[in-house]
Amino acid sequence: MKKVINAIQNVPYRTSHLVMKQTAKVLKLPIPPVLKGAGMVRRFPEIVKLTGVTRVLIVTDRPLLTMGLLDSFLCALEANGIESVIFDKVQPNPTFENVEDGLAMYYSSNCDGVIAFGGGSSIDCGKIIAAKVTNRKSIEKMRGLFKLTRKLPPFFVVPTTSGTGSEATICAVITDVHNHEKFAINDPKLVPLATVLDPELTLDLPPSLTATTGMDALTHAIEAYIGKYDTPFVKEKALSAAESIINHLEDCYHNGQDLDLRLTMAQASFDGGLAFTRAYVGYVHAIAHAMGGYYSVPHGLANAIVLPYVLEYYGHTAEKKLAELAFYSGLGEAMFDDEILAKLLIKKIKSMNTNMGIPKTIYALKAADIPELAKRILKEANPTYPVPRIMHYQECCDILKMLCPDED
Repeated sequence: MKKVINAIQNVPYRTSHLVMKQTAKVLKLPIPPVLKGAGMVRRFPEIVKLTGVTRVLIVTDRPLLTMGLLDSFLCALEANGIESVIFDKVQPNPTFENVEDGLAMYYSSNCDGVIAFGGGSSIDCGKIIAAKVTNRKSIEKMRGLFKLTRKLPPFFVVPTTSGTGSEATICAVITDVHNHEKFAINDPKLVPLATVLDPELTLDLPPSLTATTGMDALTHAIEAYIGKYDTPFVKEKALSAAESIINHLEDCYHNGQDLDLRLTMAQASFDGGLAFTRAYVGYVHAIAHAMGGYYSVPHGLANAIVLPYVLEYYGHTAEKKLAELAFYSGLGEAMFDDEILAKLLIKKIKSMNTNMGIPKTIYALKAADIPELAKRILKEANPTYPVPRIMHYQECCDILKMLCPDED
């Protein structure tokens, strides 16, 4: 009887997925031009200058500024006749207040463009600040799909981590601290005019962040590939990203000063972003967003921990595509059946987590919060995410229990 009830409940979800898949086939999303290579961040202002901007708001965080990571870029901006105003109050999970503070600085300084310089948090915050400049509506009313009516002022991205892929996506994630909730704004207008992939910017990334941001990018690639919105373009970018991360992330974790490895991870992050912005994500992200909104758990860390649990939950519904990812990444032979290959991929993900010091449970998760968290997770995911297997309330609670340290 339970299976029958679940099947009935799944019908409107799958109908929505079918409609959205047809829409995704005809929707043309922009791909930002990329300046790629060591030292290219110092040439990037030449690209920015082409838009005619004269004073830009730099959205970043205090640690990056203190490290001096922006110094050469700021000098290059000045050399190209572009003044810069720095907003460095971005938090690890950017909030409404961060956006409003940055927006106030944009106006008070008479800026005419925005550059997000940093990891996913700085990029998300920069996107929403830029969106607020031209879209006079509350952040809450930007939530969801295609809610922006006007294009952004000139907006550029300089990523300093290799994980979020936000430099390539239509997405920005924001935290409502009053409701302990993270949600996404999705609109093609959020794609930057251009970006730069400079491996020199990631050389000082600590091993722990190299690991979690890399696993974040792997999650993007896998969830995009196994979902219902996969297209030839999505498959190409997701396969490329997954193969690079599976075979090179641990090396990058141990050899962070290797420019070639760093550039490989930057490209994989970008490709993963291109894939998931067209194919969406799945329950891994829904759970990770809940962990971030409720407990401020870093997004990449949450994705890394949750990924193998959700892939095991999907079971045979994702088996064929997981097998394709495994074979393409060199984890098995062509003679292996799909079940074996899929298990090899999940086993590899678990070993990568272990080898890079990523725990098996969410340290902040409390058993008493599971009922409310499960409701929030399913509200975000169903029917929006085109997942291989639709999750229901008790199944979500069961996964959360496995993620809870109280259950160890």
